[in-house]
Amino acid sequence: MRDVHSYEVELDWLGNRGEGTANYRAYGRAHRLEAAGKLHPIEGSSDRVFHGDRERWNPEELLVGALSQCHMLSYLHVATNHGVVVVGYTDRATGTMREDGRGGGAFTEVTLHPRVVVRDAGMADLAATLHAEAAEKCFIAASVAFPVHHEPEVVVAD
Repeated sequence: MRDVHSYEVELDWLGNRGEGTANYRAYGRAHRLEAAGKLHPIEGSSDRVFHGDRERWNPEELLVGALSQCHMLSYLHVATNHGVVVVGYTDRATGTMREDGRGGGAFTEVTLHPRVVVRDAGMADLAATLHAEAAEKCFIAASVAFPVHHEPEVVVAD
């Protein structure tokens, strides 16, 4: 039997400027995302192109970030299982979203660019191959309807 996990967040819209949603420009897109036990809320908005606040996180960035985080956590788990000692990990994740001309749209792809630092050279080749297994184990990547590509780099610690 598989375990079922539930997650709960609270969203509070902060954008009522006195007129509510009387028209498209009458309201702000600012909001706060919180969860029980979290010390810091996420201050969000829409993307600037959709009249949002560029200083706040937008849902599109959060989706790309969730894919990057999930892959990293899956990768570290897989590396541990295979005896690969990772001493550093960074990623520069990019995503592409296309509008459909009807007011909606969808992501067409996300590409992760993880840079993994391993403890010694004997682990580098195996470390490079483990991204495929990590991708299979990433819950978030398994939940999206677009491809998540990986362009990893593996380097050996000094």
